[in-house]
Amino acid sequence: MRIVLIAIVPRRARTKSEATDRLLADYIERCGRYVPCDSQIFEQEADFLEWLSKQPGRTPAYTILLDSRGQQFSSEDFAARFGALRDGGSQRVVLAVGPADGWSSAALQRASLLLSLGKMTLPHQLARVVAAEQVYRALTILAGHPYHSGH
Repeated sequence: MRIVLIAIVPRRARTKSEATDRLLADYIERCGRYVPCDSQIFEQEADFLEWLSKQPGRTPAYTILLDSRGQQFSSEDFAARFGALRDGGSQRVVLAVGPADGWSSAALQRASLLLSLGKMTLPHQLARVVAAEQVYRALTILAGHPYHSGH
């Protein structure tokens, strides 16, 4: 299974934040101890959807769109979902932070899961870090690593 963390951020809206960039890179590196993991930024949702349709594999990528209307999971439930995907043979899992105006109906139809990180709105940079940390936490839960102590 390969995990790809995506963000839709127009170039004009991108800001440099060394702190969040370092955190994101750190969690992606940590995830890489368990499964291949990387991150990409797209200027527009259409570019992301085109990229998504071109992903190789015998099955389509399992696509998780972060959306305030999505389901909320505990870390343990999120880990169980990842475990089921891994054990079910999913080759690619994509987690995507959407455009500032929200996902289009075309994107929502492509989603395998709508996931909410909570009711509060987060900046893209922070949402990406939170998503990456939760992916890492899920992988450590599945591996029985003590990173997640159940709190």
